[in-house]
Amino acid sequence: MQRVAIARAIVHKPKLLLVDEPTGNLDPAAAETVMSCLEALHREGLTILLVTHNRGITSGCSRVLLCNEGRVTADAQKEAATA
Repeated sequence: MQRVAIARAIVHKPKLLLVDEPTGNLDPAAAETVMSCLEALHREGLTILLVTHNRGITSGCSRVLLCNEGRVTADAQKEAATA
């Protein structure tokens, strides 16, 4: 269902995709598929704002903001990989 939701969200080619808990309630294999799809979209130039409680899926993110009680408590930005 998450992949269908992503497809619906990108059909009109938005510049920004808001994603809330994309891997919640998914088994590890399905979660990997969804994250691979999001990573591919980002490589194609789509900006993605992803909200999650699962810090494990943030390893591939170029920027991670940690929030606690509505306040940003950490801001980590990774340098873009050079190809």
